[in-house]
Amino acid sequence: MHLERKVDLYLKELFGPAAELKGMERTGKGIHGTGYLLTYTVPEGERQVVMKSLAPSGFGHDHFSDRAQVLILANANYNRMENHVKAIDVVGDSPDRLISLNDATEFYIFMEKARGQSYFRDLDEILERGRLERKDKEKAHKLARFIAGVHRKKYPGEEAKTLYRRRIRDLIGHGECIMGIIDAYDGSEFVSDEELVEYTKKSLTWWGRIRDKKERLCEVHGDFHPGNIWFHQGDFILLDRSRGTWGESADDVTCLGVNYIYYAIKDQKIFNGPFAELFHIFTESYLDESGDFGFLDVGPPFYAFRVLVIAHPRFYPHDSTTIKRTLLNFGRAVLEDDKFHVDRINTYLGSR
Repeated sequence: MHLERKVDLYLKELFGPAAELKGMERTGKGIHGTGYLLTYTVPEGERQVVMKSLAPSGFGHDHFSDRAQVLILANANYNRMENHVKAIDVVGDSPDRLISLNDATEFYIFMEKARGQSYFRDLDEILERGRLERKDKEKAHKLARFIAGVHRKKYPGEEAKTLYRRRIRDLIGHGECIMGIIDAYDGSEFVSDEELVEYTKKSLTWWGRIRDKKERLCEVHGDFHPGNIWFHQGDFILLDRSRGTWGESADDVTCLGVNYIYYAIKDQKIFNGPFAELFHIFTESYLDESGDFGFLDVGPPFYAFRVLVIAHPRFYPHDSTTIKRTLLNFGRAVLEDDKFHVDRINTYLGSR
């Protein structure tokens, strides 16, 4: 049965027999999956929801059970975080309908439609403008205060050691993280396979150093980057909290912070200018709000992971090899330091 017909039948099950699918627009197809905007009618009028699937494209999504795991966890976690777009359901795709998961061979998550524009739009506008405006500084402050508030909730259970070790192990070995990203660096002209293997070895050293810091286990978003932060009329909503509730605060802080460093490189080729200022605003606001200076002690492998993603030719194909090389220099250099030192960022970027 055609997917649109199965979606129509599912909407009738979910919203009542009068529900009718009117449109199914593909809103984007990326490396990880595909999103659709569904327009449907009910007696009260026209409504819209988003449906998203994952693709067997590597990055730990190779088996249908891998993709199910990600979407089931996302469905559970979206609705547990303030300011996050709400999930409606997660379903399986069988030959003749969308069903409960017993006979499913592929999976979709249904969620609310987010309003606004991603934070990347703001960063691109600053890049074009060449300077910060008051609103740019206010947004960085707001994001820092919000994520510091999320991190205040510490894990109360006896499984803290196990859950924290899982997060740190996943950082190094999961298909979506360091080893999985590196395995997809096939034929890159700006880095050799030998260097990437060495990068992983340095990351493993950090796994051994920080995996027992269970006292740091806290509530996290897990993928707090500009594409998952959408602003609308001054407020923001978050997307894609799919890696679980509990983790390491450095994961979120480095995820957003490294994008300010990335844009500074695009803008000035060094850590300087408006994006360096935004980095300091965000990081210092976070530290003032949270008091979590410990994230600097565990931050290097998280920064190293994030620059691997940004430098990856499949994720950001239009950046120059110079930018990508500079990012990998940064990642390698932070892995070689004893902790993350904010005053050494330009030194990290110039590593050879």
